[in-house]
Amino acid sequence: MADGMRRLGFALANGAMAGLEFGPARGQPDILFLHANGFNAHTYRSILAPLGQTYRVLAVDMRGHGRSTLPTVADDHRWQVYADDLRALLNIVGMPRVLAGHSMGGATALIAAPHLPPSVRLVLFDPVLGPKSMYDDSRGMMYEQPIAQGALRRKNFFASREAAFLAYRGRGAFTTWPEASLRDYLEDGLREQADGGVVLSCTPAWEAANFAAAMRVSPYAGLSAMRCSAQIFKSEIGSVCSLRVEDVAPGAPVRIETVLGSSHFLPMEHWDLVRSALSAA
Repeated sequence: MADGMRRLGFALANGAMAGLEFGPARGQPDILFLHANGFNAHTYRSILAPLGQTYRVLAVDMRGHGRSTLPTVADDHRWQVYADDLRALLNIVGMPRVLAGHSMGGATALIAAPHLPPSVRLVLFDPVLGPKSMYDDSRGMMYEQPIAQGALRRKNFFASREAAFLAYRGRGAFTTWPEASLRDYLEDGLREQADGGVVLSCTPAWEAANFAAAMRVSPYAGLSAMRCSAQIFKSEIGSVCSLRVEDVAPGAPVRIETVLGSSHFLPMEHWDLVRSALSAA
């Protein structure tokens, strides 16, 4: 690959987790990046690739996304499975210096945080962190939410990759995305069919299950028990992160910054901010 990207696979207990690597292929990763619900590691390729000139960067496809082959079970789904997958992955690749994540990926990092050593720094981009009162492990799946219903209605078949690109460009969630990020997403976000056409690699049913399960495992437990420090970047518009500066105890190793003018898709809107934050960490 022109930017030095390498495709990797990691065998976990019941399947394989796919990943992309930039930079030197030795030692523990400097940066490990976790994507948002419905997306994949390749979505962030153009953002992360330049960091490979200095650091070893690993981005992975979480269960049910991209090229990973880990099984998906929507019944009684909890995001804890992503944190468990992450811990299994870390046993293979070693502990990163920086664990980063966007949206669901950021929440996954927080859920896993109590098991991370103080040497790890979290850098999270609008992590899913609802009001503390909304979390309830006994809560059932919340498919009645508009966002889950919208995912279930998502078109799952396109005649070609270019047809999918034209359908998404400048619309809906992709309104603020540069074309390079959209093409990055579609590279592993679509899967060719034997009889022609392409389908979403993260099925609408699995994307909806993630939305429906979002309030079942609280990341706040991870925040209160973690030993590492964290930098959280919140979007100004439509943020899914309810954590406020005043919610953080004085002296706690958590910094919160709101990125003016950004939406929930701030990594795609602010490439330089992502790179500088990860480099600084």
